[in-house]
Amino acid sequence: MARPTIADIAREAGVSKGAVSFALNGRPGVSEATRERILRVAERMNWRPHSAARALGGARAGAVGLVLARPARTIGLEPFFGQLLSGLQAALSTRGTALQLLVVEDTAAEIEVYRRWASEHRVDGFVLVDLQVRDPRVPVLEELGVPAVVLGGPGRHGRLPAVWADDREAMTSIVEYLAALGHRRIAHLAGLPSFQHTRRRIRAVRDAARRLGLDEAVSVPTDFSDAEGAAATRALLARPGRRRPTALVYDSDVMAVAGLGVAAEMGVAVPGEVSVVSFDDSALARIVHPALTALSRDTFALGEQVATVLLAVIDDPASAARDIRNPTPRLTVRESTAGPAEGR
Repeated sequence: MARPTIADIAREAGVSKGAVSFALNGRPGVSEATRERILRVAERMNWRPHSAARALGGARAGAVGLVLARPARTIGLEPFFGQLLSGLQAALSTRGTALQLLVVEDTAAEIEVYRRWASEHRVDGFVLVDLQVRDPRVPVLEELGVPAVVLGGPGRHGRLPAVWADDREAMTSIVEYLAALGHRRIAHLAGLPSFQHTRRRIRAVRDAARRLGLDEAVSVPTDFSDAEGAAATRALLARPGRRRPTALVYDSDVMAVAGLGVAAEMGVAVPGEVSVVSFDDSALARIVHPALTALSRDTFALGEQVATVLLAVIDDPASAARDIRNPTPRLTVRESTAGPAEGR
């Protein structure tokens, strides 16, 4: 069915288009009886204002946008995104604001969506995730002048406000814990190297290993998928003798669980022969056997906080805080880590 227009409502209600416009916009110029009749007809016809018309009138869209340039198959599997989206929507719903989500194939497509949604007044603001090295999205959002909040940092996000936690400090705590257990060879199964947080984690592993005098600390980039996590794990555990790492650190719990499966398939005991740590914690990390040692944080609350900051920016861009630092995720020790067998 075609979208009903003001002309359709006027014809059905037996009034002029001007009268319909006055009634729908709450302006004087029609009697209360006529206004009520017009509103009943509009409701029966399921009429909604066109986004372009709302923009011309200065009205809000009542939605914020989140565009993800990641493989859809990896997003669907990650508990982190599920909790983040739930937290975002929980905070937005208190203001009657919707979350408009779109998954695209690459950054160029993501930028095109920003331009299109801004020109169509589809959303009142954007949540920007997966901050990139020399991120091309930041200057575009600044140019468009649409309110936006970055999930990630610190720094390198232009004038956009950001909500972040210290990935470097968090990763350093993992390496220090494993070194204290006696591990000398650590492998880090990282995410996409184009992401700032991936780069920070890789540098943290390298710097901590050098400071602690470890024999080896290697980072292997992946696309965050269980398939690539499993393939990288298989290659690392297939190394002979003392070239094989005694501890594996995964940038997501999905990859960590995939790594557990590979270790079982290859007959490598966890944590007897290799310890496993996940950078993300979720129910998934707690229900597998052995339960995963992981960095814990309240991702739902993080989503709520990002949404609250964005709503504040939409209300008054000048009053919004520039950066909000969250507490560093804390390491929760479970059954997947122990001292290396060779050191016992």
